Amino acid sequence: MEDKISRYVIISPVRDEAEFIADLMESVASQSVLPIEWVIVNDGSKDKTGEILDRLAQKYDWISVLHRPDRGFRKSGGGVIQAFYDGYAALRATDWDFLVKLDGDLTFQSDYFEKCFEHFASDSLLGVGGGEIYHMIDGKMVLEPNPRFHVRGATKIYRKACWEAIGGLWMAAGWDTIDEVKANMMGWKTYSFQELHLHHHRFTGSAEGLVQDSVKHGVVCYVSGYHPLFVLASCFYRVVHRPYLIGSAATLWGFLRAYWTHQPRVEDEAFRRYIRTQQLRRLAGMETIWR
Repeated sequence: MEDKISRYVIISPVRDEAEFIADLMESVASQSVLPIEWVIVNDGSKDKTGEILDRLAQKYDWISVLHRPDRGFRKSGGGVIQAFYDGYAALRATDWDFLVKLDGDLTFQSDYFEKCFEHFASDSLLGVGGGEIYHMIDGKMVLEPNPRFHVRGATKIYRKACWEAIGGLWMAAGWDTIDEVKANMMGWKTYSFQELHLHHHRFTGSAEGLVQDSVKHGVVCYVSGYHPLFVLASCFYRVVHRPYLIGSAATLWGFLRAYWTHQPRVEDEAFRRYIRTQQLRRLAGMETIWR
């Protein structure tokens, strides 16, 4: 592999990850292609996360740890991106080719990043990529389903040119959809690598509860400029998924509440036109970024 392809940096915003953070650090430290820098942002943890980070980071000169004060609550979406950008500002390296946003409750194989960069090397239009998220359920590793264009926010890899083109991340809930839609609108590709598996030790949304996560999904739909017909169709689809029925109601409530309270949203008309056209095409059974 060319040295150029191996030049990547990682930023990990973490909060109360004492149970898993040592395993994540072991996964990264054992990579066949190591990062040139890894900034871990302890976002006001109340457990022993900070102590574990400080102790383990002493073993590697390419790991640095930032400690943010406890804001007193978990700030969904925006909090993690604020912590991410604190880490981004602290990066010493400037000659990186890939930027990785990595959560604190993941583990993966030692060749994970090497295999990821093989995908980027073989597809010059690939702007955002990453492995597939799996959960351990009843003793079996089970895939967390993805839309075709989506890479989970827990494990995003941005090609530098794509990162600069999209102008970074939206500073609120919905950031991990807005980035990919904007990238696709600009001609980049975004997709997950089906053969590369990461073990996510918490279910997505479990930190806040499934119902609250459904409310957040509705807010994200509004913030991202989703077409109301697509939101309704999504609510009907979610009726048969946990939490049954109430999840659909919570999603619709989140969308309407965001509308009534004039939640800040993406005001880029070209972006909104693009995503709504894609959604209407999907409702019509046509080819889209979803499938």
